Amino acid sequence: MKLHLGCGRDYRKGYINCDISPEVNPDKIVDLEKPLDFEDDSIEEIMINHVLEHIHDIMFVLKEFYRVCKNGAIINIQVPYFSHESAFSTMTHVRFFTWTSFDFLDAENPRHYDAVGNFKTVWKKLKWRRIFKPLELLFNISPRVYQELFPWIFPAKELHIKLRVIK
Repeated sequence: MKLHLGCGRDYRKGYINCDISPEVNPDKIVDLEKPLDFEDDSIEEIMINHVLEHIHDIMFVLKEFYRVCKNGAIINIQVPYFSHESAFSTMTHVRFFTWTSFDFLDAENPRHYDAVGNFKTVWKKLKWRRIFKPLELLFNISPRVYQELFPWIFPAKELHIKLRVIK
């Protein structure tokens, strides 16, 4: 089973399209601030785009992802990057994300937080608006250097990250 959480009007074939708003006509109404109405170890993939920045209790949501996902499940995430104006322009955003925000989920990371579960980063990439596309290749070669020196000069638009659930 595949979930598209916070689908809005972006209905994806092959997924259970879930949203908190009945107005977008999702397959299932889901409030991510409450326990997910899915069985343990039943989900093989989660897609969640521009939703996590609206979540008050991110640790609760990540624990729920871990609970419902099978071993080896993939979680595809897109969030606004912390230095981009879009991270600040929506009043319902309650958190910001950097290149290293999800690193604590990996058990091999020295800052791993055991209470959430183990998620291995498969890949991550910073994305820019079209005007900065030539810089995208350069800055993704060394994103930590970019994050330390250039995020306010050439702000990335989004962080895309793919995680694998390890149980």
